[in-house]
Amino acid sequence: MTTTGEDHATARGGPWWWTRWRSAVLDTGLAAGSAAECGAEGVRFAHDAGIPAAVGVVFGVLAGSALIVRRKWPIAVVLVSIAITPAQMGYLMGIVGLYTLAASELPRRIIGSLAGMSFLGMLIVMFVRVRQDMQRGTWELGDWFLPFASITTAVGMTAPPVLLGMYVGARRRLMESLRERADSLERELQLLAERAEERAEWARGEERTRIAREMHDVVAHRVSLMVVHAAALQAVARKDPEKAVKNAALVGDMGRQALTELREMLGVLRSGDGREARERAAVPLVAVGVAAAAAAAASRAVDDDGVGDGPCLSDVDELLGQSAAAGMAVDLSVEGETRSYAAEIEQTAYRVVQEALTNVHKHAAGAKTHVRLAHRVSEIAMQVENEPPPEPASASAARLPSGGNGLVGMRERVLALGGVFVSGPTDAGGFRVSAVIPAA
Repeated sequence: MTTTGEDHATARGGPWWWTRWRSAVLDTGLAAGSAAECGAEGVRFAHDAGIPAAVGVVFGVLAGSALIVRRKWPIAVVLVSIAITPAQMGYLMGIVGLYTLAASELPRRIIGSLAGMSFLGMLIVMFVRVRQDMQRGTWELGDWFLPFASITTAVGMTAPPVLLGMYVGARRRLMESLRERADSLERELQLLAERAEERAEWARGEERTRIAREMHDVVAHRVSLMVVHAAALQAVARKDPEKAVKNAALVGDMGRQALTELREMLGVLRSGDGREARERAAVPLVAVGVAAAAAAAASRAVDDDGVGDGPCLSDVDELLGQSAAAGMAVDLSVEGETRSYAAEIEQTAYRVVQEALTNVHKHAAGAKTHVRLAHRVSEIAMQVENEPPPEPASASAARLPSGGNGLVGMRERVLALGGVFVSGPTDAGGFRVSAVIPAA
């Protein structure tokens, strides 16, 4: 991070009210010069006032030293300079004090009032001094010179420091405003980077979940059927060789279908990896937000590529046929007029039926299963309900493992499309899976 604003201010330090040592040294030098000037002019003031010279010198030194507090109390410095103007001393303190006052953030009316008082005091003092010199014969000029010299000197001692101070003050405030804006922008950029990183992490998590769900849906059903057929093959291998050959062929078909679907999914995931890797190697990431946008775009690209080649509702008959071939008593009922839906809706409906049948193979082997599809005006509903298995031990006869991700994956798919998903046991001892997906 760059050192700006508050960080820049805290990086500096000086004694007392000074923000930097350089400022303290400068003010000390100016105060010393002002004290020397007022001390020297205090000799003449003491002579005119009829007091000892030492008193005038001490008075001048003390008055001139007030310049050291010009940054903390600029009004006091200007008032002291105005007060000692009749003594014809404190010119340096008056100039520097007016400059500091104009450069400060005090209200303009206060600056204008004190500058006017300083101008008026200088005008009167110069008028009296020039007149005295003209009366003593020091200057032999016309009457016009008296007001001219007084006004010119008063303007010259007042206007330049005030104008310069106002310019420096305005420039200083502008720089502080720009520094504050830079700090604000830096904080906003940091906040955006943190949010982008969180979004990128969220996108990566969502993508991992989606890929895991797809892999589970593709592998679980096929492999479950393969395990069921393999168990049947083992049971009838010696008793019925013809049926064993048929079951072996079914196992082979299931394995080839599973491999085909896995290859299609891996092909989608790997598509464009070489080109994208070269682009990532050639172009550095400028901000974390770019990574988040790229991750989201990649996720959308995978979704778009994968949806078009996925299963649809017309494949449900084939799905039921495979389960029937594995020994499941399953029937299908369709309500309403059959029509086509968006690809992601049909794929989700298919996956719900597929995973529900897979769960029947795992947990209720041999149970009669009813599959219902309802095509409604604005939605499609599906329900897979199985009766209790004929034998309690049959549920684990094939020794099918379960990771507990099937119902979670179905729920995630349906909710992602704005649908409703309900699952649970029935009163008769079976299990029911129901889902409703909006058609739009």
